[in-house]
Parts: sequence; C-alpha cells; structure tokens
Amino acid sequence: MKNMVYIQSGGPTSVINTSFYGAIKEAQRHPEEIDHIYGSLHGIEGLIIDDLIDIGQEDEEQIELLLQTPGSILGTTRRKLPKDIHDEVYLKIIENLKKHSIKYVFVNGGNDSMDTCYKLSLLVKELGLDIVVIGVPKTIDNDLACTDHSLGFPSAAKFVINAVNALAMDAKCFQVGKVHIVEIMGRNAGWLSAAPDLLPPETRPQLFYIPERKFDLEQFLVDVKKVYEKEGYALVAISEGIDFPRDTKSMRVDGFGHAQLGGAAADLCHIVEDRLNLPTRAVEFSLVQRAFPACISLVDRNEAIQTGELAVKSALEGKTGNMIIFKRVSSNPYKIELQLCDLSKVANAESKITPSMMVDETRMSDEYRNYLRPLVEGEVTLKCKDGIALMANFKKAKVK
Repeated sequence: MKNMVYIQSGGPTSVINTSFYGAIKEAQRHPEEIDHIYGSLHGIEGLIIDDLIDIGQEDEEQIELLLQTPGSILGTTRRKLPKDIHDEVYLKIIENLKKHSIKYVFVNGGNDSMDTCYKLSLLVKELGLDIVVIGVPKTIDNDLACTDHSLGFPSAAKFVINAVNALAMDAKCFQVGKVHIVEIMGRNAGWLSAAPDLLPPETRPQLFYIPERKFDLEQFLVDVKKVYEKEGYALVAISEGIDFPRDTKSMRVDGFGHAQLGGAAADLCHIVEDRLNLPTRAVEFSLVQRAFPACISLVDRNEAIQTGELAVKSALEGKTGNMIIFKRVSSNPYKIELQLCDLSKVANAESKITPSMMVDETRMSDEYRNYLRPLVEGEVTLKCKDGIALMANFKKAKVK
C-alpha cells in the first residue's frame, strides 16, 4: 500500500487550496499507485501527533469548492522544526509516515515551510526510506528564491491594486483631504506593496516605500508635505516591514523568530500629525489581502492547479527533495515553464525587488510593470448562494 499526505503551512492565500485541488485530482488519476490521499491537520503538526484526515471521504462537490476557498482547508502552522534532524520530533514524523504507509509527502508553503520540507527530505534520504518529498510554492510576499513568482502573490496583488484604486477615488473626494497611508503585507520584500504602481495616474499612490530601499523618516515627511500641498491630499503605499523608529517591544514573535508585523501605517500617521499638523488616515488591509476570493487571478488559479498536478506527477516519477518553480519564457505574450529546483537552494532564501525595477519613491520601472501585469490578468466566477460565495466544508474523517 502506498499513500500520500498533503501539508499546508505558513500564511494562507486565496489559492493555497487550489494547489491542493490540483494534487488531489492528479492523485485520483493514479489509483494503482496511490491508494489513499491524506491531509495533515495544521501543517507538520498533524504528522507529529498523528492527526491526519482521509480526503477520500470528502464529497466531490466540496473538493470542487477548494477552487474558491481561501484559508488553509487543512489548517496551518508556523512551527519551526529543530535544526538537528535527529531530534525526537523527527522520529515521531517518521513513525507516523511508516504507520500510515505514506510514500509521497507534499509540503505547500513559503520560505520557512520549504526549510521544513528540505529537512524532511534529508532525513528520509539518510534513513534510506522509500519516501518522496516535494515542495509546492506559496507566499503572497513573492519572496521565494529560484522561481519567477509564488502562488498566491498574483491574486493578492490583484486585490491590493483594486482596493487602492477604489480608495484613491474616495481620498480625492474631500475639499480638505487627508494623508492616507496604506499598509500592505511584505516583511522584507516589497513585491506586493509596489503592485498599485500598475494603476493609472489618477488613482496611483503618489509615494511608495518598500523594504528594499532604506526608509528615511525626514525625507518621508518632506515628500508627504510636498504632495499634500500640491494635490490637497496624499496617498502613500508602504510595506509593513519598512524600518523606522517605533515601539516594537509588544510585538509577538512566531516560531521562526519573526515579529508579527502591523501598525506601521498608524505609527506613521501619528508622526505626520505631530510633525506636519496634517489630517491622516491609516489603512491596513491586514489578512483580507491574502485571502479574498473575489479577486483571484485566473493566471494564479490555473498555475496553482498545474503546480499541484506536477507535484504528484514528479513524485510518482521518484523525484524528491525538490520544489516546483516557474521559469518565465516571455512576458508578452505571457508564457512560463514549470520546473523542479533542489530544495537546498530554496530553503530560507529570499527573492527581493531588484534595483532595476525601482525608479524612486514615486514610481517603479517598466521592468516591474511588465513583470507584474500578466500575473494579475483574468477573472474567475465564484459559485454563490444568496449573494454569498460558497466555501468548502470538509468532514475531516480521521485516519486511524
């Protein structure tokens, strides 16, 4: 008997369940090679404490709804595994893999999740086990190394672009305008915060501040004042991870040592009011930007399905210790190739916006716009009932 287990880890996206859908559908095409499809509840935690569910018990209608269900249907975690792959926690994972005759392991996540995936692949190889480990890319931050982009980023970018587009129209309405500071996700990389640069001049933020450029608070105040005096209002896009003097002592820290970000826009608004005596409004999209199904990019959805399918196909071919990556062949017309990359090159590495993609604090370059534009194209139609988008509801029958 040969079974597979799928793991979702890290921050959810609007298409993380779509990758899972692709993997399920491909696995169902190979009943002679994959007996059971299991899901590990709450990421790697499920494999540690033996908390798995049988996807074969789920209704097909609910599996189809994965295509428009945000969040992680299996639950997620930010647990960091020990550096020593001989730690007892790994022994529990191996024990449960053996117990359930699991040969194929898929880890769907971002940088830290690929670290978990890599460690697991090293361990099964060292133990000489007939177990295949494959990584499926996911992060709205778009900072996974070795790949053109990450699943989830295009849809999050599409949401941010459209939300800022509407916000700009609101900000321009008033006779006495405000300084609107929009905080967008992105710890060390500004891919998502820069997305509204695709907007036309009438609704595009006048200023952008991303982690790749050193943030100068004094120059920021000068820039904001100049824009406000000229336009009568200001619209500023910032990454949540920009660095400036602020009280971060109360920030929570996750298992990977990352501070739980948020509040940068509010802090900057206080500074603007104190130093420039201008009215402000802090706007933080927070979690909704990463999981808003109505703004799923059709490109993102299709690539998520293809990635889940390729992960299973690659596993059945015995390829292990790899993550699926995208290699761009052309931007116009848009064309990518799905390939495999050794997890050692991906784990804990980051991809950031290059200097050639930035002009200054007011604009990104054509290189960035040409990169992003095809990723956010195409709309999806959601299945709704009484005006409310339907979400998958799994039975989650436990594997004994």
